[in-house]
Amino acid sequence: MIGSLVRAMRPKQWLKNVLVFAAPGAAGVLDTPSDLVATLIVFVAFCLAASGIYIWNDLSDIEADRTHPTKRNRPIAAGLIPVNTARVIGVILPVAALAVAAATGRWQTVVIVGVYIVLTLCYTFWLKEVAIIDLLAIAAGFVLRAAGGAVAVDVPMSRWFVLCVTFGSLFIVVGKRYAELQELGIGAGTRATLDTYTPGFLRMLLSVSLGGALISYCVWAFETAEGTDIPFYELSIVPMIAALFRYLLVLERGEGSAPEEVFASDRVLQLAGLAWIIIYGIAVYTA
Repeated sequence: MIGSLVRAMRPKQWLKNVLVFAAPGAAGVLDTPSDLVATLIVFVAFCLAASGIYIWNDLSDIEADRTHPTKRNRPIAAGLIPVNTARVIGVILPVAALAVAAATGRWQTVVIVGVYIVLTLCYTFWLKEVAIIDLLAIAAGFVLRAAGGAVAVDVPMSRWFVLCVTFGSLFIVVGKRYAELQELGIGAGTRATLDTYTPGFLRMLLSVSLGGALISYCVWAFETAEGTDIPFYELSIVPMIAALFRYLLVLERGEGSAPEEVFASDRVLQLAGLAWIIIYGIAVYTA
């Protein structure tokens, strides 16, 4: 059953938690051992918290998952993990996340992880059934991840950075819904809000969120570049645009219902991400 428990914790989804490195990385403090350790601690805390919420999500959706073409294979829906055992693990993991967050020595980190847990629990049992609010709730979870990394090492987040994370998160979340709708169709019954959304409406939201992400990132890059001689910050806009446009193309192909799998398999996205890391890293550590 250990293997099934690990699957239920969805380690593939932990990729989302690398966002905690965004603010410390942008501030150029990850080469400081204490700050790197603090950021890693927050990463572990969010992984534990998210895994606990995934278990509660699977418990809440157990009947719907059993009718889904792929989700029916999840350990809880498939009956590989007893419901009572899943509930116990679902309590232990979020509590452990708060304890790990406390290891940073900053109470703000514990508060942010706690708010993330409360928000995602509300999403699991209520907000996911409310159209639009479900999208905003998930996007807020990404913003909290970024904030968790920032407070752990006590670095500020600029307004444009927050806007970039917000719109970028919305783009990914709306894209996931769009791909699910394309794959399952309206009235599939596997997700309540899919009966409310239409492809045209989600395309409009994709356009708005993509535009917001691009504009806010460009302003952030130019704002950060003030006083520098070599335009590495500005050059980082190119791989960012490439990554966003590539993901949009993936969505138009009818894929993207599992963003973590797209990022793990699409070589163009990976190259764009690597190029961005290299260019932005040079910008940070040569400024």
